[in-house]
Amino acid sequence: MAGDLHETTQNDAPGVSLGEASAPSGSVEIALVDDDRNILTTVSIALQAEGFVTRLYSDGETALKALLDNPPDLAVFDIKMPKMDGLELLRRVRANSALPVIFLTSKDDEADEEVGLELGADDYIAKPFSLRLLTARIRAILRRADPVREAGQTTSTSETAHANIDRGRLFMDPARHHVKWDDKPVSLTVTEFLILEALAARPGVIKSRNQLMDAAYPDDVFVDDRTVDSHIKRMRRKFRSVDPTFGAIDTLYGAGYSFTDG
Repeated sequence: MAGDLHETTQNDAPGVSLGEASAPSGSVEIALVDDDRNILTTVSIALQAEGFVTRLYSDGETALKALLDNPPDLAVFDIKMPKMDGLELLRRVRANSALPVIFLTSKDDEADEEVGLELGADDYIAKPFSLRLLTARIRAILRRADPVREAGQTTSTSETAHANIDRGRLFMDPARHHVKWDDKPVSLTVTEFLILEALAARPGVIKSRNQLMDAAYPDDVFVDDRTVDSHIKRMRRKFRSVDPTFGAIDTLYGAGYSFTDG
């Protein structure tokens, strides 16, 4: 099984072998950690077609030392893995590094998603997932982590920059994925940012859950209502950590959500 494979040097055939690649100078490296060889191969081929260099690992235990000794620009972790799962891998990485991380989760892993985000994951994508969506999330997180470098990267038409949003106590900078409330920074995942941006763009207008998911997942990915509610719940908690009285996101039962200028 994939978890028993040893780390090797990546060759010229994209996505086939496991381990570290010799990356060209200035290239963006993405580490993929998953015990499913088919997922590793498919995702690696897709990312290399987009110009990324990939490093592949079949379990968390194998990946940990490599990620700390030679950090990539971003990592994608599966949660369910042998030897060391994605949550424990993230916990150990976060003790030493601010490496951007995206989780791959199954549809029923809401509790794991919650723990992963609390541990410091930058975002998560549920399986089965769109490769276009994963690539867009990677680019968005890289822009947020290093906006100067990413400004020089080629982006797709779906990633065109939006204008800053200034709504009283809320300030959003889409180009850098920065958010402030009362001039205090609030750290949101890319998905949370896109949902909030959709709400704050038109204060007082009710947005249905489907409309919010269209904003956050523009690639026809199925996401159920529970996922929308979970994102809103986490956002409120993050804003209340800087302002216990925060109440700018209103729930309209049976209809959706709206943003109220504060």
